[in-house]
Amino acid sequence: MSFVLSEDQQMLRDTALSFAADTLPVAYLRGQRDAGRQGADAASREQLAELGFYGVLIAEEFGGSEFGMVGMGQILEALGRTLAPSALIQSGVIAASAIGMAGSEAQKSEYLPKIASGEIVAALALDEGAHFAPAQVATEAESNGQGYTLTGGKRYVPNGHEADVFIIAARTFGEAGDAHGISLFLVPADAGGLSVQALNTVDSHGAAHLSLDGVTVGPDQLVGDADKASDILVPVLDRAAIAQAAEILGSVQAAFDMTLEYLQTRKQFGQLIGSFQGLQHRAAKMFTDLEMTRSCVAAALSAVDDGAGNISELASLAKAKASELVHLVSNETVQMHGGIGMTDEHDSGLYMKRARVQEALWGGTSYHRDRYGRLGGY
Repeated sequence: MSFVLSEDQQMLRDTALSFAADTLPVAYLRGQRDAGRQGADAASREQLAELGFYGVLIAEEFGGSEFGMVGMGQILEALGRTLAPSALIQSGVIAASAIGMAGSEAQKSEYLPKIASGEIVAALALDEGAHFAPAQVATEAESNGQGYTLTGGKRYVPNGHEADVFIIAARTFGEAGDAHGISLFLVPADAGGLSVQALNTVDSHGAAHLSLDGVTVGPDQLVGDADKASDILVPVLDRAAIAQAAEILGSVQAAFDMTLEYLQTRKQFGQLIGSFQGLQHRAAKMFTDLEMTRSCVAAALSAVDDGAGNISELASLAKAKASELVHLVSNETVQMHGGIGMTDEHDSGLYMKRARVQEALWGGTSYHRDRYGRLGGY
């Protein structure tokens, strides 16, 4: 396993860093928030798609580049540095992976080129409670002889407010908590009986609650085999956790760099505050945890591309470490900036708000620590 980027991967990283800094800086997110808008606008999505970012995990025959997770990780880290809102994880990682792994040829031909081109946003609608719990699906999918009728609801679907199509997890057998008996369905956002409630999220990236009241779907909208969605969700959610950890890495690096610069320029009592031993120790803690997490994320990204047998373990390790890290660094960033860190004019507050969402998305520290232990036989 090599943590050294290839020449092509480095070029992709450089392109993503330049694009994020020039086109989607923190000021972009602040502007969207101040204008009362959640998430990204259509123009920025088109620009991301033109750069090929949405097609990184999609096969060439369907309009993508099949560049791999290491490449996707570089893009997400770059976007994380500037808190850039995008549907890249939902659409370009999760939906593209689910359809690419389990979709029919017709579904792949219909949706993957549109995802790669940015024509549509696809979003996984999974959770129904306050916490990430993939098996706790109670939304019913009742067979009606010509397909299925979906009834239930989904809570906090990231990017759900801008999605054109949802991949909805519903139960075709068993009860909530059973891993077996879940199925995935492709449902257009304008389907009859589907209501989308847009949310104003604390991080200004946007999400939605879904309500399904007798939504009818045909058998051709089933992704993979009925009752066996867990076989799809495990590798897809592993990718989601790894992708989110990569984005977190970028946010943490930017917040740490901002804090370090402040320690080296701010004076109190005639001395640079960076000369105070207590603050040095706290900065050293952040730096060492950041480097450790970087290694965990790099290992997980490489494992996906290499088809390793321990992807799930590495995914949970990376997300647990990243969630813990972003909580620590976002707190320290605000505290070490002192009074100015508490003001809305300073960017530290934006990083903290995004951190609280990042650490919870696709499983927080507790979830992935527990999962890592169980996978290890503990």
